[in-house]
Amino acid sequence: MGEVDRQIAELAHRSTQELRLGWRQLHCTEPPQGLSRDLLIRALAHQRQEQSYGGTGRALRRRLEALIEEREKRGRSFDPGAVLKTGTTLVREWRGHTHAVLVRDDGFEYEGERYRSLSVIAKRITGVHWSGPRFFGLTKRAGDPAPAEAAS
Repeated sequence: MGEVDRQIAELAHRSTQELRLGWRQLHCTEPPQGLSRDLLIRALAHQRQEQSYGGTGRALRRRLEALIEEREKRGRSFDPGAVLKTGTTLVREWRGHTHAVLVRDDGFEYEGERYRSLSVIAKRITGVHWSGPRFFGLTKRAGDPAPAEAAS
């Protein structure tokens, strides 16, 4: 067991008062009122892990912020399962031509050019505004049945 693991295991044996003191030392503020002992332990353990192993990277934080923004814009029709991994190739046939888009960690690549948005690529292909994720089959329209509903 490593040092960090020992420190985390030790948290469970501390008094609630000691846990609250640990919170104050880390955050320079009082813990939120009503925060349970269990959540104090979990929060302090998380902080120890972040300090030792590093926290969330900038790319992941940006992606999470983009997902939150997309969810707020789209509401229930947003499908977070359509998160694309770097290196994925999206393929769409349009009017007899096959179009391939490479997912990059900083956006998308289409015909050797980089783009931050699939919608811009969809417009370039079609000449009119499209939702890029919908054009490439990554999302459905609000009101479309879920796959299980469509099968019945």
